[in-house]
Amino acid sequence: MLRIGVDLGGSKIEAVALASDGSIVARRRLATPRDDYDATLAAVCDLVQSVEAQAGGAQSSVGIGIPGTISPASGLIKNANSTWLIGRALDRDLAAALGRPVRLANDANCFALSEAIDGAAAGANLVFGVILGTGTGGGLVVGGRVITGANAVAGEWGHNPLPWPEPEELPGPRCYCGKMGCIETFLSGPGLARDHTRATGENAEPVELASAAEAGNPAARTTLERYELRLAKSLASIINVVDPDVIVLGGGCSNIDRLYRNVPGLWGRFAFSDTLTTELKKARHGDASGVRGAAWLWPEI
Repeated sequence: MLRIGVDLGGSKIEAVALASDGSIVARRRLATPRDDYDATLAAVCDLVQSVEAQAGGAQSSVGIGIPGTISPASGLIKNANSTWLIGRALDRDLAAALGRPVRLANDANCFALSEAIDGAAAGANLVFGVILGTGTGGGLVVGGRVITGANAVAGEWGHNPLPWPEPEELPGPRCYCGKMGCIETFLSGPGLARDHTRATGENAEPVELASAAEAGNPAARTTLERYELRLAKSLASIINVVDPDVIVLGGGCSNIDRLYRNVPGLWGRFAFSDTLTTELKKARHGDASGVRGAAWLWPEI
């Protein structure tokens, strides 16, 4: 039996069929019908049926990664930046449309699960997956299982305040969640770019900053040094609470290679331990981790 995973994003929906060894046997994507719930349901069903047919036609398990989560209180979607999903019984509606049970999880949880199962953290017991992209998300996997928590917000470290802030970092930029100084406002890709603009008046994307810093540009280097220290502080707060074996980075900023050299050398100043064996790794599956993790939401087939 194959596993089908669907990554339901704000701009695209991707589906894959995975064999038991994790190899992709079918894959398809299409544009997300934004602001149209019924069309989104239809698009997901079309993708599932399409990759199932490509993979041989046998009915498969279906896991869905979403930019939000299911509220334990209401059973409806909450915290989704694809706002047309909010307040909807997406899992039940998809199960009815597909004629089979489906499993839904936050996309950052799917990322973490993918990397824990057969990615950069394969074999590790406790894995924290980090998304450093348009936002800053996270997911926690223990023993190959996603931990969602009593309120379905486990891993949402991006909406904690930046720890151990410098005076000039207070109160911090305003976050879309309504608070000031959230980790996301500093560590997301847009947050990094805005920080450089505030400091220099120059506009540059994270990848451009990394290239400029490697080429010796002092302003870019200083911006990335601030970013690395903030990342180290923020990850140290995760180490102090859940003490992961491996932290895996994904998202656009995870492609800044110097993070893996520099951040582990900084976080020991803030973690409450005399020694640290936690490893910081780049995602093995890159942009495919979310959709692969959605497929792995069914581990027992």
